[in-house]
Amino acid sequence: MTDPKKYILAIESSCDDTSAAVLCNAKVLSNVVATQEIHKQYGGVVPELASRAHQQNIVPVVHQALAKANIDKKELSAIAFTRGPGLMGSLLVGTSFAKSLALGLDIPLIEVNHMEAHILAHFIEEESMSQPQFPFLAMTISGGHTQIVKVSDPFTMEVLGETLDDAVGEAFDKSAKLMGLPYPGGPLVDKYAKLGNPFAYDFPKPKVEELNFSFSGLKTSILYFLQKQTKVNPDFIAQNINDICASVQHTILEILMEKLELAVEQTGITQVAIGGGVAANSGIRSRLKEAEETKGWKTYIPKFEFCTDNAAMIGIVGYLKYKRGDFTQQNVAAKARYAIGS
Repeated sequence: MTDPKKYILAIESSCDDTSAAVLCNAKVLSNVVATQEIHKQYGGVVPELASRAHQQNIVPVVHQALAKANIDKKELSAIAFTRGPGLMGSLLVGTSFAKSLALGLDIPLIEVNHMEAHILAHFIEEESMSQPQFPFLAMTISGGHTQIVKVSDPFTMEVLGETLDDAVGEAFDKSAKLMGLPYPGGPLVDKYAKLGNPFAYDFPKPKVEELNFSFSGLKTSILYFLQKQTKVNPDFIAQNINDICASVQHTILEILMEKLELAVEQTGITQVAIGGGVAANSGIRSRLKEAEETKGWKTYIPKFEFCTDNAAMIGIVGYLKYKRGDFTQQNVAAKARYAIGS
């Protein structure tokens, strides 16, 4: 027997993308994202500018999501929103809007943890995506987070390891900035890496205990390497951009894969899923597919549109919480720091 149709409006505003989606149960009817271009000139996200842009974007984005889904707001069953973690100013815009609309429509309000949503994005009903079996290991890799999480069921998650300093996405972007590449630099590093030799230059991998990560030392070593080389040859970066990007990416992927292999070894779980913006990286995708063949893992990679910050992933958590009656009160407040499982 199929579940009765429930329409969830989801809102995501944790960083610099304003997104709204409409889901009918676990199926995405619309997933609209407004990207803020203004941050490119600053080489990174400016929180105050991000929150102002959310205020400008949220009404038209929600309107467009409803129109694309061909759903009237009166047909909505609930509103799901990102409570955290993220930039406080940005979260406040989405939280306030969601609370007001839910109150006006007299429908349930559902809070969602942004990082749990990246993991549960795998349960969106999509022909091109298969769903992991519980328990599975999830590696969430983004601009603000790097974690390995044991997922026993949709509402039971345990963080096994996380970054002690910078996130992997930040390592990509800041390495790109050192090479003079524009923000966001991660996708450009991936692009140039495809054309280069990953073994051209050797960068040190940090020694970090257990399943935790560290990327600050790697960034420093890349900085010193580039300073040394450009002192000898001012055109070194331009002449060797492909090999530099390939070597940087290779080192970062080695760090991620070594920790993931250790997690599989320690837990005995061979179901592995990835999520977060860096999950769009072609290198990590090919390394995971390679692990399926060489290590016997079963790996799960979401569609590109569900990797970066988007409201569809908020909506799937909203639907799962709706089914169990897990609703939020109107006095809920945004949380810049919001740990998985809290």
